[in-house]
Amino acid sequence: MPHYEAMIKKMLPKTYHRKHVAHEICVALRHFKNLVPMMDGYVYNDGTTKILMCLTGTIPVMFAEKTFNIPICVWIEESYPQTAPICYVRPTREMTVLSGKYVSGNGDVTLPYLQEWKNNEYDLTSLLQVMVVMFGEFPPVCIQPHLEPEQAPCWLQFHRQPEVLPKADGSLYLHLAREEDPPFQEENETNC
Repeated sequence: MPHYEAMIKKMLPKTYHRKHVAHEICVALRHFKNLVPMMDGYVYNDGTTKILMCLTGTIPVMFAEKTFNIPICVWIEESYPQTAPICYVRPTREMTVLSGKYVSGNGDVTLPYLQEWKNNEYDLTSLLQVMVVMFGEFPPVCIQPHLEPEQAPCWLQFHRQPEVLPKADGSLYLHLAREEDPPFQEENETNC
């Protein structure tokens, strides 16, 4: 792991507490193997953008005796560990955010752990563990129900959606599904 920690340290700009942040990320990644560290652009509420370190991926959450992989992004600012990370739930296309006690409608995570952040007492691994527990009690996302064709909005019945699908060799291709039935009924009446 020292080699991996050194790689993360090199990713971080010198404005970060590089040694400390790289170590905390490595410890967190030992426990949460579906997270990936990366530098990416974060857009603040005032519209400014800054390149920050983020951990992105999924955390395993138990709900109703089943494990669900909840997609998240944890943004680490240069002032970390003095300031708490900025956390979001990042739903996939098939998911929708459940606005509730600890997650806003846009996916912003507002746990008390973040609001009461204490430097030198709290860390990334503990934050992720708190998220796992709280999301198990208050799920932040759900799968969007698929509408039956007769219930789907009219435009969905007439517009085919392209999909990006993998080939056997690992490359991707764009697939446009064929229409099984013509969109019109007898005498050009729609079923909308």
